Amino acid sequence: MGFQTDRDKVAHLLRRFGFGASEAELDFYAKDGVKGAIDILLNPDKIDEAPIPPITDFKNNNNTVQMPAVQGHWVLRMVMTRRPLVEKMTLFWHDHFATSAAKVNQPPNMYHHVDTLRQGALGNFLELLTNASKDPAMLFWLDNQENVRGKPNENFAREVMELFTLGIGHYTEKDVQEAARAFTGWTFRRRPRRPDAEGEIDFRGADYVFNRRNFDDTEKTILGKTGSFTGEQVLEMLASHPQTARHLAKKLWEFFVYPNPEPAVVERIATAFVRNGMMIGPTLRAIMESPEFFSPKAYRKVVKTPIDITVVTMRQLGVGGFIEATLERQEARAVQIMRVTLGAAQQASKAMGMDLMFPPDVAGWEWGPAWITSATMVERIAWSDRLFGQVQAGTRRAQINIPLGQLMTVEASPSAFVGQLLSIFDADLPAAKRATLDKAATEAAEGSITPRNANVVASRVCRLIFGAPEFQFA
Repeated sequence: MGFQTDRDKVAHLLRRFGFGASEAELDFYAKDGVKGAIDILLNPDKIDEAPIPPITDFKNNNNTVQMPAVQGHWVLRMVMTRRPLVEKMTLFWHDHFATSAAKVNQPPNMYHHVDTLRQGALGNFLELLTNASKDPAMLFWLDNQENVRGKPNENFAREVMELFTLGIGHYTEKDVQEAARAFTGWTFRRRPRRPDAEGEIDFRGADYVFNRRNFDDTEKTILGKTGSFTGEQVLEMLASHPQTARHLAKKLWEFFVYPNPEPAVVERIATAFVRNGMMIGPTLRAIMESPEFFSPKAYRKVVKTPIDITVVTMRQLGVGGFIEATLERQEARAVQIMRVTLGAAQQASKAMGMDLMFPPDVAGWEWGPAWITSATMVERIAWSDRLFGQVQAGTRRAQINIPLGQLMTVEASPSAFVGQLLSIFDADLPAAKRATLDKAATEAAEGSITPRNANVVASRVCRLIFGAPEFQFA
C-alpha cells in the first residue's frame, strides 16, 4: 500500500487530477515519469481531443435538445476525453460557480454555461470569473437581470464575494450593497430557438447584454476603495485581493489533495497563484509538485464522488474507446449504445447524490464524507449491476449492456479474472479480502470464465469491490 514506484505516483496523480486511468492510459502517462505526466496533463492543447459528437446530435424527434441530453453529453465528454484535467477542472468550477438547471431550465444556456467553465478551466482566473459572471445562465440564476439603477438586487454581488472570491468574513454588508450597484445593467437577451433552413437548431441560447441606461455610474466605496466602479472593475478588485488567493488555494487543495490543509500549505499555493498572475494551470502545477501531494497523508484519502464511481470505472473498462470505435464504424446501433450508456451513468450519479447541472444550492455540493450514506452506498454497490448489464428485469434502472468480451480479453480462471478486475478498477484492497472475491467468482462462473458468463461474474465480484470501504477513497 502507498507509493512504491513512480507508476504508483502517476496513478495517484490521475486519480486526483483526471478520471483515473485505464491500464493503457497509465502506460501512456507513466512513460516519462511523474514530471512527464504532469506536463501532459497541464498541456492539453498538445493532445488531440477525442471525436466527441456535437451536442446537436442529441436532439430529439422535435428537433430540440432536452436537459437530460445536455447532462448526458457532458458525461460523454468525461468518458471519452483525452484531456482529463480540463474536464476535471470543469467539474470543479461547476461546483464553485454553482448554477442550477432547476431554475435556469434552458438546455442551451446550461450547455454554454458549462462550456464557458471548460474554456477557462486552466486559464486566467480573472478572465474565467468575468466570463462566468456575464454568462446568461449565471445572471438569471442570481437574478441580476433585476439589478437596475435605483433598485439594486444584491444576490449576485453577495455570492461573488462569499463564494467565488473572498469567502465568508472578508467583506461587509456595505461592501455587498455598494458592489451590487456596480453590476446594475448586466443582463441578457434570449435568442430565438427556431431551426434554420437546413433544420439545424440555434443552440446558443442567450447573449450577455450591458444596458447602460440601467447602470448606476455614481461613486461607490467597496473594500475601502472609492470610485465610479463598473462591474468589471469590481471583479478585478476581488480577484486580485490576497484573500481570494487563499480562498482558492484552500478549496483547490481540499478538492485534489486532502481536507484541512496546513496554513503554510495554503500560503504557499496562494503565493504561486499570485506569482503566476492568477493563472490556474501553474497553480495546479504547484499543488501537483508539492511534497505533501505524494505523502501518506494524501494517499487514498479523498472520498470518491459519484463521478469517480461512474465515469472512472467506465474509462477504466475502455467504454469511451468502445463508443468511439462504434461511432467511427458508423454502426447502426452506435447512437443507441451511446445514449443508453450515458443515461445509465447519469441516473446512477444522481442516485449517488450528484445530479450534474443541478447543484443543491448556490454553495454547490457538500464533498468528502457527505457523499457516503446508507442510501448512496446501496447505489454504489448497485452500479456493478448497471455497469455489466445485470439489472433485474422489471426495474427502471438504465444499464450498460456491452459484453465484456468486446472490452477486454477475459481470463478463464476465476482467480485470474478477479485479479484482472482488481487491476482494471485500481482497487487497493487488503489481501485478506481476495479469498472472498475468488469464492464469489468461482460460484458465479460454475467452472471457468467465458465471454458468455463474464458479465455475470464481473457483476457479482464488483458488487463486493464497489462496496468495500477501501474502494470509496481515491
